[in-house]
This record gives sequence, structure tokens and C-alpha cells, in this order.
Amino acid sequence: MKIGIVNDTPMMVEVLRRVIAETGRHELIWIARDGEEAVQMCAWQLPDVVLMDLLMPKVDGVEATRRIMQDTPCPILVVTSDMGTSAGKIYEAMGHGALDATQTPALIGAAGKRDAAALIEKIDNLGRLPPEAVASPPKPKAPPPVVPPALVEGAVPLVAVGASAGGPAALAVILKMIPRGFPGAMVIVQHIDAAFAPGMAEWLQQQSALQVRLAEEGDQPRRGEVLLAGSNRHLVFKGGGTLGYVSGSPGDVYLPSVDMFFHSVVKHWQGKATGVLLTGMGRDGAAGLKALRDNGYHTIAQDQKSCAVYGMPKAAVALNAASEVLPVTGIAARLQGILTGII
Repeated sequence: MKIGIVNDTPMMVEVLRRVIAETGRHELIWIARDGEEAVQMCAWQLPDVVLMDLLMPKVDGVEATRRIMQDTPCPILVVTSDMGTSAGKIYEAMGHGALDATQTPALIGAAGKRDAAALIEKIDNLGRLPPEAVASPPKPKAPPPVVPPALVEGAVPLVAVGASAGGPAALAVILKMIPRGFPGAMVIVQHIDAAFAPGMAEWLQQQSALQVRLAEEGDQPRRGEVLLAGSNRHLVFKGGGTLGYVSGSPGDVYLPSVDMFFHSVVKHWQGKATGVLLTGMGRDGAAGLKALRDNGYHTIAQDQKSCAVYGMPKAAVALNAASEVLPVTGIAARLQGILTGII
């Protein structure tokens, strides 16, 4: 893979250069010393992955991510030496389309080797991403018919949400517009490393009148509560409408997977449900949203104009998986209407 580094600290640049060189399979094609230069370099030679620092003079990594994803979209991995104080900026960058974040490795020591291995694993995972969804994707083979479980009278209505690149910002917009007393429960699968999930739950809680927390093994969704996948394993519904985590396969690109989550809703959820697929790169969630719609659930895809990356919703629309396509600012009100019977 061809890699671009964006970092204004020579020592950090050298560390990243060494980590890339030691793999023997990735190539460093350019180095940008600030965000403005990064935008220019992406326009000159688009890499397969950009390793983006956050705290830089002039144009920082958040603004550089926004401009790159607007003008020359490509996978961006935030690499920062200070995860704690940069948490807010990490979620801002992910809101503009950055796919993931990781710690800048140290030059020496066991921690440095661990962080270097984590960085290369994330780069390799980004290399396995499928191409951006095309206008006419191949028609998937029809899955075996699924008989959803019988509805349980009085069961809490569920909003099942999937998101990837740009998801944090989209989720913040939706949660800000949902009032206290929301009649349903929401479960979110967002592509994010487990290390950042607790911080993201806290960040989303600040945007919402509802309770937001990480989903735990054995949880059952409750009215007015938002549960966020918080593991590098798949979050799914198991028997009796109970949430749990299952291990992925070695070749899985997405951990957790929106498709696996949506399919588990069809198979195990015993109440009414609405599926929502938000901004993201690739196709994860499109087939699952289609399964939800085919089994009688209402489904919503975010529209192109309001997406940071129009990949996952685009694939869903191409599959006719969405009952309707809405701007992110219209989704909260629509959910409120669906759950209160004002269709």
C-alpha cells in the first residue's frame, strides 16, 4: 500500500517511516509537515492510506481531514502521540470521515513494539476495505428465508443503527435532536476500535438527553437508552432479545460488523424495529438493511449530501434496502414519528 504521513514532529515522522519500512510490503510516498500541505499532497498523489496527526500549526488534522474527504477522499487513520488530551479532536476527525485512530509508537521498548504492531494491523485492515460502493453493485444471492420471532406484546421498539466513517458527527446530530422521553431503545454499531469506544460513549452522552453507554454482555435494550458496541468483536442479538458479543473470523474487515448486527435483529429481536444506516466507507450494513426491509421492518439510509462518505448508504440504496432516504437532520424527527405511530 502507498502511504502518506502528516506530522510536524521530525522524531514522530522517523518512527512512522521505520515502522512502514520494516513491513517490507508498504511504501511511503510522501510526508506533509502540516494539514495544508497534506491537502496539497493528496491532490498531487493520492495514497492508499493517510497517517494523520492532529495537533499541528496552521491547519490541524481535523480540518485537513475535512478538506481531504471533501476534495480527494481516501482512507485516513489518525495517529497521535497523546490519545487522552486529543480525544475530542479524534471524534471530530472521525466525524469528517477518518476511519480509525491509534497511538503513535515509541522508538523503543515493549510498548513501542506493541503500538507499532497495532498500527500495522490497522493499516492492513484498511487495505482489505472493499472499493467504494458503486452505482450498480452485483445483486447478492437471495439468503434463505428468515422467520422473525413472534412479536412480544409491549416490547420496547428498537432503533438499530450502523455507521462508519463520519458516523460520530452524524450520531451526534441525531442524538441532539431526540428529546428526553424517547419511546424506543437505540443500539449503535459504529466502526471504531474498542480502545476509543468508552470515550465515544462519553462524548455522545454530552450531546444527548438520553442515557448513552457501552453495550455489555447480556444487556436488553430499554426505553430512552442508547447502547454502543464497545468491543473488537461483533455485537449481536442472541436468544430472547439479549445482546452479546461473538468473535469474528480472521478475514473480517469490520469488527464489529453492521451486517451481522442487522441480521441478528431479524433473527432474534421480538419487538418492532427500525433500521438506520449512516455515513461510511464500503458496503457494510447494506445487505443487513436489505434483510430488515425484506422482513417487514422500516429502514432509513442517510442521503448523499449529508454523508461524510457516501459508501454504505449508497450500497444500501442500490440494493433497494432503504424504505426512505433522509438527510441526517431529518432522521431524529422521523424516528420519533415512526415510534409514536405518526407515519
